[in-house]
Amino acid sequence: MNFKRTSLTFFIALFLSAGAFSQTQETSVQETTVKVEKKKKKKKKKKKKVKLPDIDLSHWKVTLPVAGDNGKPIEIGPPEIDNFASIEVAKPYMYIDSTKGAIIFHSMPTNSKTRNTKYTRSELREQMVPGENNINWTFKQGGYMKGKLAMEETTRDSNGKYHRTIIMQIHGRLTNEQRDLIGEDDNNAPPILKIYWDQGKVRVKTKVLKNPNATYEELLHEDAWDDDKGFNFEQEVGFRKFTLEVKVSEGKMVIILNGSEFKVYKGIHMEKWGVFENYFKAGNYFQSRDKGAYSKIKYYELEVSH
Repeated sequence: MNFKRTSLTFFIALFLSAGAFSQTQETSVQETTVKVEKKKKKKKKKKKKVKLPDIDLSHWKVTLPVAGDNGKPIEIGPPEIDNFASIEVAKPYMYIDSTKGAIIFHSMPTNSKTRNTKYTRSELREQMVPGENNINWTFKQGGYMKGKLAMEETTRDSNGKYHRTIIMQIHGRLTNEQRDLIGEDDNNAPPILKIYWDQGKVRVKTKVLKNPNATYEELLHEDAWDDDKGFNFEQEVGFRKFTLEVKVSEGKMVIILNGSEFKVYKGIHMEKWGVFENYFKAGNYFQSRDKGAYSKIKYYELEVSH
């Protein structure tokens, strides 16, 4: 009788032990499966969102720092410029950074230079009518340009100073009648506005008349105008993103940095500039011929209106 009780107790204990082992084993397998699944989830990389710049290129053409078969800098205008990312010749100098949502303008010294300058550029030129350079605007008509941009990279000179570049311009232009009146062979007029990225700051340069009493015909000559002393905004932008606005009206030009700092130009020089037509420019007009030098400017947003 004792033997039967002992045997029965043994078998019950064995059965309970086996059940517990099975349950423990099952739990262990489940925990292992969960861990493996978690590891698999961790291994899955998050897909980066593609960001595109908020820039309509339908009224711009770009000049690249590379020469075509004719020896002149290559230009790409509308409608081809809308697909610049797929144009092989443009890829090293104007391309999209889809992680930042910006267009990069890359410029460096090359043998490809535009007329009347020793510097090269990867720079947009406004075209009020796509594909047409002969239709522009006056100060009386007015204009507005706003850009959100940043210096991506730039090299240093032999003194350790960063190379500077022009990031925005308003360029003057002679009408065909004005050109013929003063006997010029092109329509080029001076730039009334140059905005530089200079040692991490935004620097502005404009033009002043040498003789405020100059006649209409004298005003049309480039040597009637001189450079002003320039102006530096107080804010240091460095390599950070910043916003620039340019507002033009009759006899007046206003430059705004980050919506908080203003530089206003008005008076006789702005009034007399009204004889010229103008167009906006934006991008990277690199200001060095140093070997191996370059800079990259990125534009997140760019808009123009009149």
